Amino acid sequence: MSEKPASIVPLLRKALERIRSTPPRVIASPPTQPRRAAVALIIRVVPPPHFVVDQTHCPSLAEFFEQDWVSDPFARPEILFLQRENQTAPEDSGMSRVRNNKEAHVAFPGGRTEADDEGGLYTAMRQTWEEIGIDLAEKDYTCVGQLDDREITTSLGKRLLMILSPFVFLQVTPHAAAPDPVAATTLHWTPLASLVSANPPPKWSTVTVDAASRIAPKHSTALRLLVQALVGSMEFPAIIVEPSSVSPVTPDGKPAHDMEKGFKPPQQLKLWGLSLGMTLDLMSYMVHPSPTETAEPRSGASSPLSPIMQLPYQTGAEGIRMDIVAPSLASVFPRFSYPDVNMWIWVFGKRYREVVRGWEASVRGGGVNDRRINWSGSALSTFYAAIRKALVLVIVARALGIIFGLGFAVWWVFRT
Repeated sequence: MSEKPASIVPLLRKALERIRSTPPRVIASPPTQPRRAAVALIIRVVPPPHFVVDQTHCPSLAEFFEQDWVSDPFARPEILFLQRENQTAPEDSGMSRVRNNKEAHVAFPGGRTEADDEGGLYTAMRQTWEEIGIDLAEKDYTCVGQLDDREITTSLGKRLLMILSPFVFLQVTPHAAAPDPVAATTLHWTPLASLVSANPPPKWSTVTVDAASRIAPKHSTALRLLVQALVGSMEFPAIIVEPSSVSPVTPDGKPAHDMEKGFKPPQQLKLWGLSLGMTLDLMSYMVHPSPTETAEPRSGASSPLSPIMQLPYQTGAEGIRMDIVAPSLASVFPRFSYPDVNMWIWVFGKRYREVVRGWEASVRGGGVNDRRINWSGSALSTFYAAIRKALVLVIVARALGIIFGLGFAVWWVFRT
């Protein structure tokens, strides 16, 4: 007899109910930059293998989680990521300059808002249909709600590019029409337990980007090489994700190979940048409000941020551990390959750390009283302000060191 697994369905239910009842933090587009975009976070629950589901109606959100095949411990909640062969998403201006081209980076379906779109929700649904062939207007899906808007900026946060609105959808039927992704797009259904469970914990990694690609003009090769030598590279935290190990099935129980059209086993899938940030925003709704009474001492680090902040964790369900941490922090902020750059970022980052503490307090309290505060935008702007100051100081110091070294060398040559 199979051992009863730890189920994250209770945590998923908690998160979706809180998303539905919590108004999102909406960021208005400034007159100077009206561009907006929207993405869809699509979640489904795969029925246990021993269940034969004959569902004739589409339940409400509360009714959905009361169904036997959903509440069964062997039911598997999954979230949909996609891999674009030619990544042109606006979420990360340095995406095309990632050093390791063998990595596969995943994202959510979505894109820019067109002039005739009726709003962000319409944009997310239209882009999902055009890109992967899933019609979110069908009865198989319901829009649970919207996560907080996010600001997309240029390198180092110097200029606003657009506002991004993430919408959460749930597949309320055990089986839906097969998706039909466009060419060069691969779908990956990833178990949510792999992102939440403490045993095994999420697999953290990094994505390395040349800092010169964010700072120096791309057409100036000499300047880019000089900046690369002076400040090194940037390492963004990432989670290694895996597609579902069990293929989807059709209503008659046969494998639906077409549902993974275009699928090919990736060398390594990495979730990072804004996509990781939105995933962690979703996971943050699984954290109990006011967890100080239930927090337990940490017995190990599960993310790159954990050993830095020494945060406690809480038990949200049997066998599941949710870190009490402000969402998205580990996904947005990189570390540099040169230790002194990181040191100066810390020196100039007092305001950033104050924002982090406020953000963490907001998550601990459920965020009810802080809806007016754009935590992600404030943290992003203050952190990148510290980065810019640190880089100016480091580059000037290194340049003076080089000038002094060359001058000393010339003096030594003529002296002898």
